[in-house]
Amino acid sequence: MRECHGPCETAPVPGHVIAMGGFALPLVERMLELTGKPRPLLLYVPTAMGDTHARIAEFYEWSRALGAERDHLRLFGIPDDPLGRVAAADAILASGGNTANMLAVWRVHGVDRALRDAWEAGTVIGGHSAGANCWFEACVTDSFGPELQPLPDGLGLLTGSFCPHYDGEPRRRPAFTALVREGVLPPGLACDDGAAAWFDGTAFRGVLAGTPGAGAYRVTAAGEERLDVLPGV
Repeated sequence: MRECHGPCETAPVPGHVIAMGGFALPLVERMLELTGKPRPLLLYVPTAMGDTHARIAEFYEWSRALGAERDHLRLFGIPDDPLGRVAAADAILASGGNTANMLAVWRVHGVDRALRDAWEAGTVIGGHSAGANCWFEACVTDSFGPELQPLPDGLGLLTGSFCPHYDGEPRRRPAFTALVREGVLPPGLACDDGAAAWFDGTAFRGVLAGTPGAGAYRVTAAGEERLDVLPGV
């Protein structure tokens, strides 16, 4: 054991990441379980959807039975202590929507740094679609228009690239595999709509399926490899 003479700093312990191809309630329940708390505080971050009232109302409706305290982060209009809300959360769920816009708004308000700090302190983070893309170095996205394009400047908590909706949108698979094959995007992971990539810190733990038959793939320049799904969720 390391000896301390005077104050000792505790090394950060990165939390879990649940990067979902598409929304599935069992995957959110898994995020809450990973906090290890009987009634964790779940923070919903709908920046990618423009903080729309309808999506925030939907969150409070579908999360009612989760057994968690709930809060949401609003950055459009006049923000109300966004950094404090991020720091207080046990689990943080980012919505789908426009990945590029979300990252830009987060960076303006310092939320990108706050999210990294929270994760490094052990907070469980995750989300679906844009809310999964953001944690990686790069992704494929429709943020810039109907044609899928590479986005190279994610938060970079996790290395490599990510593709959501692998089975749910017919253009995703050919676009992502081509971008990786051509070296435009680094190798990465692709998740079907009901699947998630689970990371413990930066270590890939495996694939979780929130709906029957959902899966995930490791995609490299050589092709794709379907990954085993872990039992349970």
